[in-house]
Amino acid sequence: MSYREGRFWQPDVTVATVVVDGGRLLCVEERAQGRLVLNQPAGHLEPDETLLDAALRETREETGWDVRLTAFVGAYQWKAPETGRHYLRFAFAAEPVAHDPARPLDEGIVRALWLTPSELRAAADRHRSPLVWQVVADHLAGRRHPLSLVSQLG
Repeated sequence: MSYREGRFWQPDVTVATVVVDGGRLLCVEERAQGRLVLNQPAGHLEPDETLLDAALRETREETGWDVRLTAFVGAYQWKAPETGRHYLRFAFAAEPVAHDPARPLDEGIVRALWLTPSELRAAADRHRSPLVWQVVADHLAGRRHPLSLVSQLG
């Protein structure tokens, strides 16, 4: 049955940031579905929030870092096989600006950590989803688009 036949479907809209400093990537270690997993700073878009604001907020809440967004990496669609939920992730490149080590991190976040791309790749079995490495791989391959591609109307 499709949405045209009365079934409502809506993906989870998320944002993520690839924050790079000195060749290392800002990552979060978090508890999800009973596992300790690795992810970029990422989370859900909230009502009346722009995608850019959501990326900045999620990065701050999950890592204690304020960042400056520098580019749009891409949009990614993924269906989680365990839950059947559909995700639409908007990923951004960013650079660190300031860190507040006293800031409490979001519930479920164990810690923020900096990993080299090879360290993150070697821990693929701990990635929260395939989106984690795909976004980083695209970033490392130079995939960057102007932030102006992402617009908020109204």
